[in-house]
Amino acid sequence: MTPLPGWAEAVVAVLLMLSGLFVVISALGFLRLPDFFLRMHPPALAYTFGSWSVCLASIVYFSMLEQRLVLHQWLIVIILSITVPVTTVLLARVALFRRRNAGVPDTPTPLSAGNGAGNGAGTKPLSDA
Repeated sequence: MTPLPGWAEAVVAVLLMLSGLFVVISALGFLRLPDFFLRMHPPALAYTFGSWSVCLASIVYFSMLEQRLVLHQWLIVIILSITVPVTTVLLARVALFRRRNAGVPDTPTPLSAGNGAGNGAGTKPLSDA
């Protein structure tokens, strides 16, 4: 096994440190923000940026180690690009539904009030708003 060049080790180290920095910033944002809906964004964004940094570091490392372009790590990025936004939207919808059922006063009314879908207890239909 051949050792990696110094510049490749430096690039991998910087990308991994950048990933750790994204996680720390995300944790600080998660602790400081007051509301669930505000707390959703830092972890989702940092998770995306952090995983991109780790995958890029992995691509550089294994490409230099095997002395050919290794790109199968992009599958991780593609899967995360699909699943993280979907999960974030689903969590937001569940939290909004729970707030409506709890009767929290500043909760927005549902967009569709015709068939009762999404209309939780303690909310008014759009026609009464």
